Amino acid sequence: MNKSFGFRGIHPEDYKHLTNKKAIENTDVPNVVYIPTIQHIGAPPKIVVNVGQIVEEGQLIAEADGFISANVHSSIPGKVIAIEERYIITGKKSPVIVIELNGEFKKTGRNIILDDWHSMSKEALLKKIKDYGIVGLGGATFPTHVKLTIPQGKKVDTLIINGAECEPFLTCDHRLMIEKSEELLEGINILNKILDVKNIFIGIEANKKDAIKRLKILTHNKYPFKVVSLKTKYPQGDEKQLIKAITGRIVPVDKLPMDVGVVVQNVSTVIAIKEAIVNDKPLIDRVITVSGSGIKEPKNLKVKIGTLIKDVIEECSGFKKEVKKVIVGGPMMGFTQMNLDSPITKGCSGILVWTENEYQDFLANSICINCGKCISSCAFGLMPTLINKFIRNKLYEKALDYGIMFCKECGACAYSCPAKIPLVQTFRMGKDIIRKLILNKK
Repeated sequence: MNKSFGFRGIHPEDYKHLTNKKAIENTDVPNVVYIPTIQHIGAPPKIVVNVGQIVEEGQLIAEADGFISANVHSSIPGKVIAIEERYIITGKKSPVIVIELNGEFKKTGRNIILDDWHSMSKEALLKKIKDYGIVGLGGATFPTHVKLTIPQGKKVDTLIINGAECEPFLTCDHRLMIEKSEELLEGINILNKILDVKNIFIGIEANKKDAIKRLKILTHNKYPFKVVSLKTKYPQGDEKQLIKAITGRIVPVDKLPMDVGVVVQNVSTVIAIKEAIVNDKPLIDRVITVSGSGIKEPKNLKVKIGTLIKDVIEECSGFKKEVKKVIVGGPMMGFTQMNLDSPITKGCSGILVWTENEYQDFLANSICINCGKCISSCAFGLMPTLINKFIRNKLYEKALDYGIMFCKECGACAYSCPAKIPLVQTFRMGKDIIRKLILNKK
């Protein structure tokens, strides 16, 4: 690990102004949802429904297969009309359970009795988080119950709530901190009952002054939480960067946050935990940002899992002008879409619609000129230019030696590259090859 770890980064134009004042809206309920079973890191779940079966809103339709796996639930009441393979937002294929709307919603839009969690044990809280399919909603989609299960011999003393949202364009977590701040704080209290830590921080980038102000007012003399204003810098929201910025602790390159006594949870995930425990609601929807110069009405939307991208775009009145690129996620770590028939998943934080100007900013058009800007921008002390050359020349062992598996795919290197080389895509491809050729044989 380079000694400059935690001090590097970049400052891209953030484009937050397009949606940071837009209140969260509910989308129309789709007539058909396409729910992928692969929506998380870990083992794929087992499908537990059949074609023709009637399901309720929130019913389990795919069951976790192992500890590092996650349950999947129906986001609408209806009938299973197909089980098929379909491309998902990552460009890979997944089994998809197709459900046609039929029947009544029992939770959505209805007043329900809220559950009191204070008398629940730590084990009962963890079980409900697992049963209700909660995963990391910041993009990593790691099963949350696994992250909150501290192995014997480990000691965690600090909880950090990640409100950095450093990706350009995205403002869904920002809006949740403003509109669902009380729910966020209750979710943090639930997490504290599970973890029993002495330090709790809410880290928010300085460009979200209204969220910082609101949470400071709400926590003052009421909660033992510290709201921390962070430098606006990408990738400030990465776990290891966040830990360094808030606590000064450095997570070794081959270690996890809990190895330095810290657990990090994203704002959206914390609210999903609160909804699972208090509202008895599985993870069947999420808030996303729809933005970019090519969309007529940029918005923050609450969307049912399994809604097609094209239907979400229609909720924003469609395209404004000729579109060059549609990205799911942020511009730094997101995935360019081949078509608009892929469904929204748990890990989808945004949809960006770009016209020519934005597209040209990220268009690959040259070869490496050995300027070193990718190295100086890497927040993890890696050498992207060398790793890129190793992958391009099929020197996979060399790429492994130079730390490709520790790359977070944050995209800071590609953004800084004057030649606009698609470094992140190369590294993703290289990792897949290395796993198949090298790591799986060890």
